[in-house]
Amino acid sequence: MTFCVTLVDNLGVRRELIDRLLASRPDYQYPGLCKTQAESLLLSTLALFLPHFASCPNTRAGLMATGERVEADLHELCGAVGIEDSRADAVIAQYFSGIEAVAAALHDDAAFFAIADPAARSVDEVVLAYPGFLAIAAYRLAHLLYSLQVPIVPRLITEYAHQKTGVDLHPGAQIGVPFFIDHGTGVVIGETARIGQRVKIYQGVTLGALSVDADSDPAEPRHPRIEDDVIIYANATVLGGDTVIGRGTIIGGNVWLTSSVPADAIVAHKAEIRVRTSETSPGAPAQAKRAS
Repeated sequence: MTFCVTLVDNLGVRRELIDRLLASRPDYQYPGLCKTQAESLLLSTLALFLPHFASCPNTRAGLMATGERVEADLHELCGAVGIEDSRADAVIAQYFSGIEAVAAALHDDAAFFAIADPAARSVDEVVLAYPGFLAIAAYRLAHLLYSLQVPIVPRLITEYAHQKTGVDLHPGAQIGVPFFIDHGTGVVIGETARIGQRVKIYQGVTLGALSVDADSDPAEPRHPRIEDDVIIYANATVLGGDTVIGRGTIIGGNVWLTSSVPADAIVAHKAEIRVRTSETSPGAPAQAKRAS
């Protein structure tokens, strides 16, 4: 009997809690938006041209079924972000029209990975195992939706890849083809970054913004421009909308830049090397220090 009374009391407390939580919710703009739907859209779209992502037979019938799932996911997402049916139909049509160009870009990206990294034994290995490639694939599809002015969904797609890979690519960035990210962890590329062709970057690189006012024009470049054939090594930071890294330049690891660099330059962080002595070595015997 005591157990039954306790259970009823707990249910009552829980109902009161739920009522309070519902009442305290802000008036969210997209309450019906589901993150998993955006993830499904990404993975299903990739399956149309990368068989490694397919969950059904790689046949015409299988791909037709995948295409129907892509259309259904995108239609639901458009509804969840307030896009009316007439415009949603146009968005879906333009999305499918743009997929072929995205596929071609990703095939080029994967081949570039296989050339740029001696550890890659095949293009299949790149597609299946390289976090940088997954991040770029998500970015390219998200950028397509971003260009179609679909709100929030592009960010959900790139944030899915961010969580999976540690690579944070804003869907608004403009990234040329092909593009290579090695290792990937900690890479950050901001919304207004502009990156040319055949650019290679390594883990921990930030293409970011200097501090800006909240009321500044969001269309104004806040992030750097990286021209063709640039290499940026690990943990380098390049900041500012006026910063241009010239074609063919090499940026060394741990470099911090807030100003432009001409073409074909080499920018290096100079390491200081000192030989330890008995006076400078940690834990040196007391007598050694006295003897010197």
